[in-house]
Amino acid sequence: MQFQDFEKKSFLLTILCLFISGLSFGQIFKEVYKDFPRQEENLRKWDAPVVADLDQDGYLDLMINDHGFGIQVCWNNKGKFAKPYDIIMGDLHGVSAGDFDLDGNIEVIMSRGGGSGSNARNSKMYRVVGREFIPMDDFDEPLALMRGRTVGFVDIDSDGDLDLINFAFPDGAKKGTTENYIYENDGNGQMILNSTLPVSKGNGQKVLFTDFNGDEILDIVMYGHGNVKMYKGGDGFLFEDVTKKLLPKDIYEVTGVTEIDYDNDGDFDLYFTRGLEFEKGETFYDKETKTLGLFTKRGEFLFDNIEVGDVLNMENFQSQWPNADTYYIGEASYAYKFEGETHSGKDIKLVVSDALGFPDNTDFKEKKGWYIGYIGNRKWRVAGFLFAPSTGVIHGVEDYPKYNHLAGLEDVLLENKGGKFQDATSKANMVFKEHSMASNIADFDNNGYQDILVVPRGNLINGIQCILYLNQGDGTFNVKKDHTIFSPELGAMGMAVENLDYNNDGKVDIVLGNERGKWHLFKNTLADTDENNFLVVHVGNSPSGKATALGAFVTLTNKKSEQIKRVGSTGAQYSLSFNDQVHFGIGAGSGPVKVKVTWSNGETKEQTIIKMNSTILIGK
Repeated sequence: MQFQDFEKKSFLLTILCLFISGLSFGQIFKEVYKDFPRQEENLRKWDAPVVADLDQDGYLDLMINDHGFGIQVCWNNKGKFAKPYDIIMGDLHGVSAGDFDLDGNIEVIMSRGGGSGSNARNSKMYRVVGREFIPMDDFDEPLALMRGRTVGFVDIDSDGDLDLINFAFPDGAKKGTTENYIYENDGNGQMILNSTLPVSKGNGQKVLFTDFNGDEILDIVMYGHGNVKMYKGGDGFLFEDVTKKLLPKDIYEVTGVTEIDYDNDGDFDLYFTRGLEFEKGETFYDKETKTLGLFTKRGEFLFDNIEVGDVLNMENFQSQWPNADTYYIGEASYAYKFEGETHSGKDIKLVVSDALGFPDNTDFKEKKGWYIGYIGNRKWRVAGFLFAPSTGVIHGVEDYPKYNHLAGLEDVLLENKGGKFQDATSKANMVFKEHSMASNIADFDNNGYQDILVVPRGNLINGIQCILYLNQGDGTFNVKKDHTIFSPELGAMGMAVENLDYNNDGKVDIVLGNERGKWHLFKNTLADTDENNFLVVHVGNSPSGKATALGAFVTLTNKKSEQIKRVGSTGAQYSLSFNDQVHFGIGAGSGPVKVKVTWSNGETKEQTIIKMNSTILIGK
């Protein structure tokens, strides 16, 4: 679809301003295309990309999930990603990677959707050998059939091998019985159902795996419906609900949780993004650009008297099966014909002569879909009945009634004080109101302190500008809104972000994928100076070979402070990455630093490093 001249100029001016502002603080993220060939279609997404060195060649690969379409792998060819390659097609949700049988190969588990309860299935597993995904048989005791959501390979009982968290969207037929399953690794290649966590409602099975009390035993933060729940890990597979003991208040409307040691005191603090989804019938209108964004979900809807004129220009209209390609035009309600693939966002141009009138007495519920017609006096009507959340953008709209949008919410930063948490949001200079959907933690400027990148929900009619908080090293953050981590596609909603050093240059890069948009790779082009030294710790298996790197704690200590990070830390809601290349910014100075790795079974190894700006291997 062609933008108007004004829109072209505005967009180019925005990009120029972002570039100049990036120069102003010496921190530039540049979107790169030749290193990241991608699909050009706008597609629905599910969760953050999963990062892992799947083929174990020293470069991190990506698995990306376009919801309802399939999961693809992007192989990393020494700093240049190959075109996405299909692994499995269909309705997939959470993804996790790890070597659960300690055979030297990475296994991948993918949680499959259950057709809103009509097609319960169990998770699908693959073993990655070289660059081949080999399907695996189910375990002797098959994984539970479910409306799959969250999976994670994690060492729950601290014996070195990876167990399995496997959570479902609750099925009404279960009548309140929990489907939050915990499987134990028996050491012989089998996962045995051991226990469960309490039942969750709605999307309440989103999780962060962390260690909030510093005992080197896995803890779980669970969220997504109602208030956040804190589960303390204990002996074996026991978890205790310690929410009231640890949190200063109940926290609601949480969309994502990340662990961050923001003050470099050696324990994990927590950052919560908070926001509301769009309401049914919500619209966004910009009179200057004449752009209208529409949102509806489950049930009948009506957007009436859209004043456009003779031509209706529709951009990135998206629903999902079974209404993905069902558009009925004019009084006759004839089906609009699409050429080729119809899963992605649709750009449609209708002229008055092809869309005259609107049907009378139509039972939208009986014949579901979008109904679009010209009703006279330069006005159009969009109505119908759709099962799933649906969106679209219309250009050239002369006027539209103002919608009373719900105000944004405040994100929350909790500081860890001996295993209990205090609200540090205001103290850290992070108070703002936004509908935030996700966050990501990394030391983007290599100054020795972890930063926070926040992904807003957006408003459909503008591109999505992420919010970057740079850690000042004194317990506070400075927000840098004008930077180049920006996705321009209209009709998209903020969703997913992950970091990795894709080209092994010691600077943390960003992969961003917004719901109903495209995937983006932003290269970190931070200038090399004496103020931004780094060290990358490549964590292998434990010295005995009995514990995998996933879940290991890495501590870096120098004269200035102590930094702690954990292999597998992520801001994903349902998935778990396995990035075994742990990045530390050092800031000014060249060492020495002491690095200690503690594997999940308690084995440790320490090493003193003199040379900075390098990658070291600890483990086997």
